[in-house]
Amino acid sequence: MLETVDLMKKLSKPAYTKTMGALQEKLRGLQYAAKEAEVPVTICLEGWDTAGKGMIVKKLTEKLDPRLFRVQPGTPPTSLERRYHFLWRYQTALPNDGEMVVFDHSWYGRVLVERCDKLCNKKDWKQAYEEINQFERWLADDGQILLKFWMHISKAEQKKRFRACLCDPALRWKITKEYKRHHRQYNKWTAAVEEMLAKTDSPHAPWTLVEATDMRWARVKVFRTLVEKIEEALAKRKAAPGAVSRSAVAQPLMQALRAEIKDKDDAAMEGAGAKRAQPAARRKAEAAHA
Repeated sequence: MLETVDLMKKLSKPAYTKTMGALQEKLRGLQYAAKEAEVPVTICLEGWDTAGKGMIVKKLTEKLDPRLFRVQPGTPPTSLERRYHFLWRYQTALPNDGEMVVFDHSWYGRVLVERCDKLCNKKDWKQAYEEINQFERWLADDGQILLKFWMHISKAEQKKRFRACLCDPALRWKITKEYKRHHRQYNKWTAAVEEMLAKTDSPHAPWTLVEATDMRWARVKVFRTLVEKIEEALAKRKAAPGAVSRSAVAQPLMQALRAEIKDKDDAAMEGAGAKRAQPAARRKAEAAHA
């Protein structure tokens, strides 16, 4: 999939300035609409080191209401979290209805970092593909909006950004030994990313590949995708509120459905009771004639 990404895509500064502001305001309005419709939004930001994930998070936090928005940073699991299934710590961090959570590195660490750095055995990371697919199927069935982004840059572009960071005292701390090792293993990681994309891209949880050489282009593409997908989900929720039975919009529909089911159950029970009463009535009539 990565070979199809056109890393030469760019956006001029005037076009970016005009487009980005409008998208930020649009997304802010959709945030309140999602709150009203009780739609939870989960965003997975994945990509190469220095691909721009932090800048995407920064742009999101500029205009979104912090009361309805949370960033979950990617950190190694604690000793407590290691006692549970690897998805557990992400499940506990999912958004409430009407809220938005951004995972800056997500459960895909199992099939990327943990795989490439050999932090888990081969059996575990291979098994994780199906576990992730089932998890995301559950999120979709639960009515959540799930958006997954892979920020893509070339090895040459990554090396260029590493050098720029190392020349800046304020950014030098970012280029760790792990970053340098991952850069040297770029081809190894590319194979892992390709397999991840192939095995976890699905109709209910598709990947969006973001050309991140030009950060203006990358930010606009991420925001535009967020706006389109949230608008689409809100339209579906309005058209079929019963799709998520716990939502306030669905309550009248679900109450009517439950009443209909109860009436059918009551009728069935009455019918069964009548059948049971027939033999007893027949025996009583026979005894009276005797």
